[in-house]
Amino acid sequence: MSKFDFKGNTKEEEKFLYKEYKRKLAELKKVKKEQEAVGQVFTKGLLPIYALYILSINPTNGNDISHKIGERTGGRWVPSTGGIYPILRKLEKNKLVIGKWDDSKNKMQKIYTLTDLGVCELKNRKNLLRDKIEDSLEVFKIVYKDLYDESEENKDL
Repeated sequence: MSKFDFKGNTKEEEKFLYKEYKRKLAELKKVKKEQEAVGQVFTKGLLPIYALYILSINPTNGNDISHKIGERTGGRWVPSTGGIYPILRKLEKNKLVIGKWDDSKNKMQKIYTLTDLGVCELKNRKNLLRDKIEDSLEVFKIVYKDLYDESEENKDL
């Protein structure tokens, strides 16, 4: 049924448009949820270990961690500081980092330093995640090839 089948019946047209609106809204919510799920793989899975890694290079603050991740990934992933600071607080609570207030640049900021326990945790997480990250990369390659390969079987899609 299309909106042109109503022949002046405004009530029926309103019902149709409302149902169409609800359907489109549900589709948008589904797409947004899928995008958030992909983002959560990075935020919940990789951000804590990558923050530890960045801190293993140099003590720094949360804004700088976000900036350095953005630089290292060529701007493909720039986590929000709103996601980094809760992770830093959790790492600090677990004694993996120490945060100290610093005013040396006339700008009060908390500088985080990796502890010895944090160094051990980074090594452990790297060992635990290595196979999973490699498997994930392989899955992404397969999915990418299936979706975007220009072979005969995909030309009609």
